[in-house]
Amino acid sequence: MSKAEPRSQSKSTATFGLLVGGGPAPGINGVISSATLAARKNGSRVIGLLQGFEWLMQGDIEHVVELDADSVSRIHEQGGSILRTSRANPTRDPAHLARVVESLHKLGIDHLISIGGDDTCFSAKTVAEAAGDALCVAHVPKTIDNDLPLPEGVPTFGFETARATAAQILTTLFEDARTSKRWFIVTLMGRNAGHLALGAAHSAGSTLAIVAEEIAKEVGDEKIGLDRLAKMVEGAMLKSTALGHPHGVIVLAEGLGECLDPRELPDLPLDEHGHLRLAELPLGHLIRERVREGLDAHGISATIIVKDIGYELRCVAPNAFDQDYTRDLGAGAVATLLSGTSDVMITRQNQGIVALPFSEILDPATGKTRIRMLDIETQSYANSKALQTRLESGDLEDVGMREALVAASNLDLDALRKRFA
Repeated sequence: MSKAEPRSQSKSTATFGLLVGGGPAPGINGVISSATLAARKNGSRVIGLLQGFEWLMQGDIEHVVELDADSVSRIHEQGGSILRTSRANPTRDPAHLARVVESLHKLGIDHLISIGGDDTCFSAKTVAEAAGDALCVAHVPKTIDNDLPLPEGVPTFGFETARATAAQILTTLFEDARTSKRWFIVTLMGRNAGHLALGAAHSAGSTLAIVAEEIAKEVGDEKIGLDRLAKMVEGAMLKSTALGHPHGVIVLAEGLGECLDPRELPDLPLDEHGHLRLAELPLGHLIRERVREGLDAHGISATIIVKDIGYELRCVAPNAFDQDYTRDLGAGAVATLLSGTSDVMITRQNQGIVALPFSEILDPATGKTRIRMLDIETQSYANSKALQTRLESGDLEDVGMREALVAASNLDLDALRKRFA
């Protein structure tokens, strides 16, 4: 790819800028490729902006590349992002925002396609407002967390590839657990919502999966202690052992960190958008220590391995679904902007491109993009939960189950009831 040079554009020719923000997700290159091909076939120029808003915020217009058919050929099959990415946030400082608008103007960019999650969407919306009529903006939603406000049943691109990859890892870990008679406690990436953790765990048939939405339903905005979460894990291990399966895989959603009492947690840094860096919370290790104490009380000796899964999922090659999906989204973004529609998020619904106005995807309370949490009132969630191994109150009332639990533990029935009250 050759370095792009700013130049003036004729009124009849559009110049597209493409940028990527936030964490990587499988399929980014598919959007870049299809948007470039669609725009170039229309006679438009396409400029790739490297590392999201990072250089534009500094007024630097040198970190750009000219995109054409040759430079994007077959990249839809690749993971990662040829334009790289960053979490740079132009909305925190008015000077940064002004430099972004000025830089885009100097480059002659009058149509901007941003690819990213909720934070990048908010940044793109803010840039669009600051630029006024001089810039048409469309955002293509991307995140393996699947937590952007798309219609029910419509995933964000990258999610299905990440879920399939995570499920394969969990399946392999389960076989290791069965072969070696051990337990794995796995924390699965997902900053707020539990879509990825539950989806992968359900596909892999994991022993137990706990998501933040489940805890929020029980306690609302209250925070819970680590012991409460550890008791859920301990109970699942005890019940599985009582059923003759002293091994398994426990999946914890990363977003559980937001539900825990901060007094029991180490201090965590914030990212550029003000979010706790939950990836740096040693959730699995904190839970393992408490679970070990509980299993000691039962007289159960167990090997417990802690794993974090997340970064392994972000740059894998997209599967066929995400390849197809992103090619539609990229071409759809170009067609939408060229039709005169702007300030929208691009979605695919029923095999058609539907542009959602930014105003419809904002949370009125925060002014930022709404987060789509996992809906735990669905039949799908109920099915997943029913297939897990969970110690429930009814287990201590069922004669056969309670006898098996007492036999697997050093504790009598009253002690078990007290411990898992």
